[in-house]
Amino acid sequence: MNNAELDIRKQSAMARGEGAVAALYVDRASGSEIWDVEGKRYIDFATGIAVCNTGHLHPKVKAAVSAQLDRFSHTCVMVTPYESAVRLAERINDCAPGASPKKTMFVTTGAEAVENAVKIARSYTNKRGVIAFDGGYHGRTNLTMGLTGKVTPYKNKFGPFAGEIYRAPFPIEYHGVSVEHALHAIDMLFKTDIEPSDCAAILVEPVQGEGGFYPAPDEFMKVLRKICDDHQIVLIADEIQTGFGRTGRMFACEHADVEPDLMTFAKGVAGGFPLAGVVGKANVMDAPEPGRLGGTYAGSPIGCSAALAVLDVIASEDLVERANVIGEIFHERLHKLKEEFSGYIGDIRAKRGAMIALEVVSNGSADEPDPVLTKKLLTNCYAAGLIVLTCGIRGNVFRFLPALTIPDNILEEGLETFCRVFSETVTKKV
Repeated sequence: MNNAELDIRKQSAMARGEGAVAALYVDRASGSEIWDVEGKRYIDFATGIAVCNTGHLHPKVKAAVSAQLDRFSHTCVMVTPYESAVRLAERINDCAPGASPKKTMFVTTGAEAVENAVKIARSYTNKRGVIAFDGGYHGRTNLTMGLTGKVTPYKNKFGPFAGEIYRAPFPIEYHGVSVEHALHAIDMLFKTDIEPSDCAAILVEPVQGEGGFYPAPDEFMKVLRKICDDHQIVLIADEIQTGFGRTGRMFACEHADVEPDLMTFAKGVAGGFPLAGVVGKANVMDAPEPGRLGGTYAGSPIGCSAALAVLDVIASEDLVERANVIGEIFHERLHKLKEEFSGYIGDIRAKRGAMIALEVVSNGSADEPDPVLTKKLLTNCYAAGLIVLTCGIRGNVFRFLPALTIPDNILEEGLETFCRVFSETVTKKV
């Protein structure tokens, strides 16, 4: 069976809305490499959208999952719980930022984590409103689509969405949105749309994911913390894509030295096994009564065992610092590429560990995004054996999410491939 034949079967059997970036059907994966069903090798700079931070099938994760499978696969943590879930909650509480006592609850997906964070915030405050930000991405359920600040492909034709959601600009200096402008907009929301006394939560990604890999300025995060403190609003940090070492800190909000009241996590926590959750201040987390949080697969014993191994690997292999080294290598190579092709490359963001972005533009202008060239570059990268992703509300941002365990030689090979593809594609365009 080859890729083309499998793609025909997929188009016939699976809903077209569940699309794929490329007709590449995976046969096996190891570390930072993937092989398709035709035997072609790819370097993986996507890691399943920041899921496999420890690489594909890290030996310690594989061993932990195998050991758990020999014992049991599922009992439901809300029916007959198990020690691995308790131990994982303890460890996540310990590594969550801030000195406040913490508690954790588990679900299966990032969207579930965001939904439950909002539920907890509303229960704790007895308030209704939630403020989110332009360009933010929080999931594909009805509530999380409403919270998401990017229409296509996530929201178009799927409304109406849940109410009591309010939106403010996200500060992005490159696109002319200052911290002052964003904070003024929040102040105006409080004057025109919702009283602070009726606002349950402010939900923010410390680094926007699908919106374009824009880091929230430290000053902005600190002022959000003060606004929430002043008005008894719950500050929720969405760390689903940024967590577990990805940005050169265990969690991205640590860059601003800000302790959120609640923090959502998923993706990188369990090395590819479905697991997500909310961790936060114990008094906030305990607001809902027993039985009001959870899910059938919440805190899967397989996922919990994998996550415990992931945390061991992050510590033993110093992957938080490794993320910073990876970011520095990308920063140097991509800036050299920009020197050669300044008319096609706008902003490069490589100051948050291994969460790296490059904007493709025309005439070197932030106001002239080039999604057509971006798409062509993406196609050519896959053809050259490099798995990468794009993002951004303008459709012109390359995002790089290599495994934090990627060896230097494979990292350099992948970067060389990207730079060569970029050069060849742009030259042909000219």
